[in-house]
Amino acid sequence: MDNNKQSNPVADHAQPAAEVLSLYQSSEQGLTDAEAAHRKQQYGTNSLPLAAPKPAWLRLVLQFHNVLIYVLIVSALVSAALQHYVDCGVIVAVVVVNALVGFIQEGKAEDALRAIMTMAKTRCMVMRAGVLVTIDSADVVPGDVVMLQAGDRVPADMRLFFCKDLRCDESALTGESQPVDKQLQALPAATPLAERNNMAYMGTMVTFGLARGVVTRTGLQTQIGAISDLVGQVEMPQTPLQQQLAVFARQLTMLIVLVALATVALGVYLHGYSLKVMFQAAIGIAVAAIPEGLPAIVTIALAIGVQRMAANHALVRRLPSVEVLGSVDVICTDKTGTLTANAMTAREAVCQQQRYLISGEAYKPEGAISNASTQQILSLDHTSVFSQASLIAMLCNDANVLCEQGEWILHGDPTEGALLVMAMKHGWVLKQALNDWPRIDILPFDSGSRYMATLHHNNTGLLRLMVKGAPERLLSFATQELGPQGPLALAPEQWQQAIDDMAQRGMRVMALAYKDYSKRPQALCQQDVEQGLVMVALVGISDPPRPEAISSVSLCQTAGIQVKMITGDNPVTAAAIAKELGLNASKVLTGSDLDKLSEASLAQEVENTDVFARTSPANKLQLVAALQRNRHVVAMTGDGVNDAPALKKANIGVAMGGKGTDAAKEAADFILTDDNFSTIAQAVAAGRTVYDNILKSIIFILPTNLAEALVIISAIMLGSTMPITPAQILWVNTITAVTLALALAFERAEPHIMHKPPRPYGQGFFTASLLGRMVLVGAVAAFIVFSLFYYYRSLGVTIEFARTIAINALVMIELYYLLNCRFLSQSIFNRHFFKGVQPAVYAIIAVLVLQLTFTYLPYSQQLFGLASISAYDWLIIILSALPILIIVELEKYLLRLWKK
Repeated sequence: MDNNKQSNPVADHAQPAAEVLSLYQSSEQGLTDAEAAHRKQQYGTNSLPLAAPKPAWLRLVLQFHNVLIYVLIVSALVSAALQHYVDCGVIVAVVVVNALVGFIQEGKAEDALRAIMTMAKTRCMVMRAGVLVTIDSADVVPGDVVMLQAGDRVPADMRLFFCKDLRCDESALTGESQPVDKQLQALPAATPLAERNNMAYMGTMVTFGLARGVVTRTGLQTQIGAISDLVGQVEMPQTPLQQQLAVFARQLTMLIVLVALATVALGVYLHGYSLKVMFQAAIGIAVAAIPEGLPAIVTIALAIGVQRMAANHALVRRLPSVEVLGSVDVICTDKTGTLTANAMTAREAVCQQQRYLISGEAYKPEGAISNASTQQILSLDHTSVFSQASLIAMLCNDANVLCEQGEWILHGDPTEGALLVMAMKHGWVLKQALNDWPRIDILPFDSGSRYMATLHHNNTGLLRLMVKGAPERLLSFATQELGPQGPLALAPEQWQQAIDDMAQRGMRVMALAYKDYSKRPQALCQQDVEQGLVMVALVGISDPPRPEAISSVSLCQTAGIQVKMITGDNPVTAAAIAKELGLNASKVLTGSDLDKLSEASLAQEVENTDVFARTSPANKLQLVAALQRNRHVVAMTGDGVNDAPALKKANIGVAMGGKGTDAAKEAADFILTDDNFSTIAQAVAAGRTVYDNILKSIIFILPTNLAEALVIISAIMLGSTMPITPAQILWVNTITAVTLALALAFERAEPHIMHKPPRPYGQGFFTASLLGRMVLVGAVAAFIVFSLFYYYRSLGVTIEFARTIAINALVMIELYYLLNCRFLSQSIFNRHFFKGVQPAVYAIIAVLVLQLTFTYLPYSQQLFGLASISAYDWLIIILSALPILIIVELEKYLLRLWKK
């Protein structure tokens, strides 16, 4: 066999099976053991290689690779240079704790390739020199002849040469919601992957029938291997928060350095200070301006988001991704198993020109059948037309559904399961029905005849042939149709119209018919079925949208988030489901359409189209990348192997935890444990809340840090004594970061958080409103502190006493300002003020206790240069700090007026 056979330029599905066997130098008897061993040595094992995970030490070191962490390290060194070793230790502890939390939360490196390999690994039956043997799938080689039967997982990509009613569930690979009927004829070379029904692919499941095929691709050459290669090539993007924090840290570092240098130059030039004195002043400015506790606050806010989301069925695999959902403006979602339940369901039926609607979902036999015209609920009536139809659906059927650990599980073919559940919803009981109508003969489903027939008798001796199958086939065999009073003349045009209507709405249509006998035929054969049938019903079957998905899509759209369906299913089905979900289904693009588009055309089409069908894993990756190039923050949801590359590429990957494959889960940032699309809407709200809380912490920390820096700068400019020392500033920054700023991380979502659009792409923390707030609060706070200090100095008090007044005034200003920051733009004087206020109250109490200890403890007074103050002094401090609360609320009021 040629070394390049696994890379054969002629598509295997486009050649006759005999030629494929010859091409791979094999036969229906299979390979010899010696030849199989030779080929395994030549082509390697039938498995997927794993990328070596990053070692733990490297992942820990990378936690420190952040500009803001570098600023903190510099801050610690500055504190050490000032011989404030306690403060240095606090900052170092913040850095270490931040790194450890990130290290633990992120966990292991990406395991998508490992998951795909686990999924593909199985045992299988192969022919070796004419003898059927069972081997590990890793030992399968090109040219091996493999036998498949119901329940098997396909071990490698195969060209089928024998097929008996074979159906394969390929939803995890292609997104096709219905099991695929297989056949043997060669197909055009351009046939899409989902329609290559003479092939069986590694990792897919056999749901019905028997087959044999020759292995054409193993390992990385298989379709799943191609997906694993895509996953390995995809680089995970930085989250918006990570990008913004990096930009923020660089901007803040540059600003601090420039201000410190400018202050040194002005101090030397204006007042003739020595360089040594001004260097110490510059260190004080840096200590005042650096937000030491911000990384810890960000990490804690993200961790709180993780806990809240876990309580709402969303598990987080990467800590920074919590905030990303709050930035998302496009959700690309798979259809099968995500927007739908990945469970075929009978949704409506037509009996003698009457249309009936069937409620309920998946394989749970709970629901009702109602007349579409009168809305009347049907009850079980053995003589009614629908009751006869549902009896045929139950008896001409080999599937079963059982309640296992509280969940209804299908055993058998999904389409047969849908028909069985329909009958159970109507009131039929399988055991009783089989007792009343025992089966005495069967014609199994055949892909050539496209029907199944079973022969039954009842206790009166009536013999009845019950048939289900393709509607056009059964209609051609029918001469009558069942009416309320018995068989009537057939009206084929009306039946065909009903068939076309269901098909156009994306349903798979099954027909039900019967034929009575006066005496039992000797042997049931096709001639018995293919004449004289009585048409009873048409049943429309599909994988319906989850009820909660419809409202969730609407909620996302209200929140300014586009929802786009990207599925491997056929365009008609995709459009029908999209329409039910409230998406724009007027235009559907297929994977082949996408392959023909230029990059510029794709950029335009991806904005104007909501539904993409028959997409390959590469197409999904292509669409996510196009949206990202259009400056969108993209979430991708999915549950199949075919979704894994796009899940990893997206800004946020969301996998289904129940029916999702391991490959999808390992490639994702989030796992929805309830497989519920509506949980995504809750996660978006949680992500927006996390971002708001981080922003509140920044809006709280930066203006107060600016106030501290302005106090020092003002003193230098005026050539006077500094009202607050660097050591006192470090104390204030430390206790407020671990109490007041931390309290903001626990804030609940603000009202109407899902009624505003996502923040603009690339918007950083330094917005005009933040800069305005920062300057306003910083200037007012610095003025209050500076004024109180010099007012008390004018009274003749000691410098320690005046500094005690100043430092406590600064803390009191922060206590008032904390209340302002609980709402970004809304007034604090609203009915929501007391909701979730407990963290703020606890933080205020903690700061007051710490500050009283700081002020009056003798050791603290000696260490920080403080003095005891009276109750009257505290009253002056409280009243002097109050204007900050009023001024900020006035600023928020004016901003709200301006935005209107």
